[in-house]
Amino acid sequence: MKHDSRWLRWLWPLSLVYSAVARAKARCYARGIFRTRKLPGLVISVGNLTVGGTGKTPVVLAIAEHLAAEGKHAAILTRGYRGTAGSGPSGVPQSDEVALLRERLKGKVQLGVGANRCASGMVLARHGVHSFVLDDGFQHLKLARDADVVLVDATDPFGGGMVLPAGRLREPLSALRRADVVVVTRSVEATAPAVESIVRRHTNCPIFYAALRLESVLRLPRLDVELPLQDWQRARFLAFCAIGNSAAFFGDLRMWGFQIPEQRSFGDHHVYTAAEAAQLEQAALACGADGLLCTEKDVWNLRNVQFARLPVYCCRISVDLPDRFWSALSEVMDAANHPNAGGSAR
Repeated sequence: MKHDSRWLRWLWPLSLVYSAVARAKARCYARGIFRTRKLPGLVISVGNLTVGGTGKTPVVLAIAEHLAAEGKHAAILTRGYRGTAGSGPSGVPQSDEVALLRERLKGKVQLGVGANRCASGMVLARHGVHSFVLDDGFQHLKLARDADVVLVDATDPFGGGMVLPAGRLREPLSALRRADVVVVTRSVEATAPAVESIVRRHTNCPIFYAALRLESVLRLPRLDVELPLQDWQRARFLAFCAIGNSAAFFGDLRMWGFQIPEQRSFGDHHVYTAAEAAQLEQAALACGADGLLCTEKDVWNLRNVQFARLPVYCCRISVDLPDRFWSALSEVMDAANHPNAGGSAR
């Protein structure tokens, strides 16, 4: 969300109100005025301070898969933003994020979908789940957590420095005091000193750096055919997406070596129409593209449209977190569950 200077004059007072409300909410939960619910198991929250994409889904996947690899019965608790009214194969409402998680996890980790993530977690706990990853959970203060992992996108770290609606911050930067671990995404160590300097004004928690990694380029709609490296490096693509930070996705594509003569962006979670698909295909033909390229999250929102003349591919993206991240996360959770052994209770 970007505004020119004319609008900032009018939006700034609203941002002050929004900021005050956010601070008051956090203070009420911290002092026990608002009730916090606790799940019977470990809860790791993954979230951010800004609206829009920070690479959150790859981090959520990485943590969930790490827990599963350790032999833990794990689940992801997600709201399933803008899910459809119908149900997926497991009987829960679908959305682009839920569909992506289900496709990637292949049953290794369970999913709890719904706005009431405590209720979803309790159902899963009765079925043997004892480790939970709270997706987009930093502001979901009604559910207690053992660790707060906060993501900061190095390409647009603090949303202009102002809270909604004048900026893209969901809370003031002082909320970083609640963080247990900060991960600066779309960066590598020692390349974001300015970002780390600002984070350090508000927290002394460990800071790690993580770059998103292109895992594969897959053909829609089945995602069962991978485009070889030498083929996509030679090809030209019209890139499009409907995510919170489209500029970051387009920047990632060029960093990975894609040839992108044209790009189009839509609102976050946008469901594409047949007319829009036709327009995208026509624009791709006009710029001499060999195909179209989108994010894996877009796949679900393209389910009701067809492309007649050009192939469409998506990027499957992962994140590599350093070994020190996992040890720091374990230390935070141990301290939360054994406060008398040198840590402090949350």
